[in-house]
Amino acid sequence: MPADLVPHVNHVPGPVARGTLDGADAVALLVTSGDDGVAVPAGLDAVLGVDLAAFAAGERSVGRAGELTTLTLPPLLDGAAPWDGLPARVHLAGAGDGGSTALRRAGAALARAAAGRTRLVVDLGDHAEGVGPLVEGLLLASYRPPFTGVGDGPTAPVAEVVLVGDVDADTVTTAQVAARATRRARLLAATPSSTKNPAWLADQAVALVKEAGGSRAGLRVTVRDEAWIVRTGLGGLGAVGGGSASPPRLVVVEYAPKGVGGDPVLLVGKGITYDTGGLSIKPREAMVPMKTDMSGAAIVLAVTLAAAELALPRRVVAVLPLAENAVSGSAYRPGDVVRVYDGTTVEIGNTDAEGRMVLADAMAWGREQYSPSVLVDVATLTGAASLGLGKLHAALYATAPELSEALVAAGDAAGEPLWPMPLVDDYRGALDSAVADVSHIATDPHVGGGSITAALFLQRFAGDTPWVHLDIAGPGRADKDAHEVTKGPTGFSARALLGWLAAS
Repeated sequence: MPADLVPHVNHVPGPVARGTLDGADAVALLVTSGDDGVAVPAGLDAVLGVDLAAFAAGERSVGRAGELTTLTLPPLLDGAAPWDGLPARVHLAGAGDGGSTALRRAGAALARAAAGRTRLVVDLGDHAEGVGPLVEGLLLASYRPPFTGVGDGPTAPVAEVVLVGDVDADTVTTAQVAARATRRARLLAATPSSTKNPAWLADQAVALVKEAGGSRAGLRVTVRDEAWIVRTGLGGLGAVGGGSASPPRLVVVEYAPKGVGGDPVLLVGKGITYDTGGLSIKPREAMVPMKTDMSGAAIVLAVTLAAAELALPRRVVAVLPLAENAVSGSAYRPGDVVRVYDGTTVEIGNTDAEGRMVLADAMAWGREQYSPSVLVDVATLTGAASLGLGKLHAALYATAPELSEALVAAGDAAGEPLWPMPLVDDYRGALDSAVADVSHIATDPHVGGGSITAALFLQRFAGDTPWVHLDIAGPGRADKDAHEVTKGPTGFSARALLGWLAAS
């Protein structure tokens, strides 16, 4: 897996003192903005000998969430300034109303301001209880995509962050694990498909499980090859991967903590390592970002590893159906009928609707093998979802209201909003086929709702198991940096799912 330069996070009890700033080349404090004006915590101003509150009062944008204002302390001729020997620039990071979203954005702003620095010291002031979102913002905005070449890559993130305040160590650890899950999903999704094929991604899963402690951590990984896939009857996965020189794989990662019984949560992630569209070929522009079409698989892998790292008392199984959707003489075709694992025959209307085919197999197989209490699938599935909801919300479909409510709450807490969508019964007839049990795309041109019909197709493979489908096609990729989100694959929903598992 590509190297990931992650800032090292330390914390020391407050208040800030001059010795705390030793070795620092960047210093910051959190500033809130409310009805009573701008609030600047006391402490750092006494160390520096500067009236930071007076400075903040004269700056219009100070305190707004994610806004950063920098004070440069000038050298004095006699060399006797109180700030001599300390960092010359002080960053005032806007923490807005002090809520989790505002603190996450403040952390992200600090990460970008401190890029290339060695040691950033942050005076938390009155925000020690909100340290979790702040740490997430710092770590997520410090992410850098994998760089290939002989030159220098993007500016390195700050090497060390020191949080000054009476913080809860477990909260910091949980935030680091959650951010690591998102970063891991981003790195895997951003790896070029010239490197990343199904076998490579399967190897990464094996290596990551070993790195996480393997059986000592309650983890086990199994990789199934193309011969097993054909022999076992995973016809959807076999058909989608059959057109590529890089054959498909099915990867299963199980987390079973000692002494914990009960039926597991089954996480299934779409793992298309590159998507040309197959014979229903995509335009060039639409193909360029398709190395990220395995984001769902990367996310469920990262979440399962994070569950083990946090020692959550819940069994989790991640199933990763991995395939490359390519163009060749052996590629599956529009008009074909494919039999998937549970015996359902599926009429193929568009080979570019391949994600739901590999998910159908993985969901049906995983449900039979593990009898899960809940089944959740994650996929960059339909452009229709992003047309309806834009780039900031994922579409959420659920067969149980309590599941929907719990995941929406987890998404809100993580800053990864999930929007409940309807499973419209009147649209089911749009998937009727004259030659098979079901069509995998709508056959009625008068029915829209492409994200809904895709969810209706997948629902049949969940059976009676409580089921959630997350279509992350919109927020799964970003065109530019924005707060804690960085350009490229975002790892969206990793922290929401981890928070949901921790709370359930």
